[in-house]
Amino acid sequence: MTSHKNVQIHPTAEVASEARIGEGTSIWHQVQIRERARVGKNCIIGKGVYIDFDVTIGDNCKLQNGVYVYHPAVVEDGVFLGPGVIITNDKVPRAVNPDLTLKTDDDWVVDAVWICCGASVGAGGILLPGVRIGQWAMIGAGSVVTRDIPDFGLAFGNPARLIDYVCNCGSRLQEIEPGLQVCTSCGSTHYLKGD
Repeated sequence: MTSHKNVQIHPTAEVASEARIGEGTSIWHQVQIRERARVGKNCIIGKGVYIDFDVTIGDNCKLQNGVYVYHPAVVEDGVFLGPGVIITNDKVPRAVNPDLTLKTDDDWVVDAVWICCGASVGAGGILLPGVRIGQWAMIGAGSVVTRDIPDFGLAFGNPARLIDYVCNCGSRLQEIEPGLQVCTSCGSTHYLKGD
């Protein structure tokens, strides 16, 4: 790997000159980071990751091998994306228009995915356009997320369903009284309101 302004970029990676990369970030083999993408500080971008134009990746994120993030996704600080995660952007994907002319960028209507601070998406997870993954939420491996997941939500399946709630540390929460939950691992308490 070669170093440039405190950023480690592997020689096989393609990083657009218009992309902004934060200090301390490592970009591994065969990564492609497109124009106007913003990657924060101290991130690890694994082998074969694709970050589309106009994508925002926060500080201290880990994108494991083979992750695809399509514009205009926003990934906040401290997010983990497991191997093979795909963040999509087109609810009605077609290669051509009804008259069979090839679609151009002007023919697409994209919808952003937003992943909030500290959230995790397990290996092979797929996030459909327009979903919001709440802070510290956890998505199980192989899940297809078709709707919003609340803060601290634990969801998995196809389609992903809210199953439980997790602590910042990742362990399940246990309800001790309505609205009050305690972590089964670290013992911290959480107050959950509404849905």
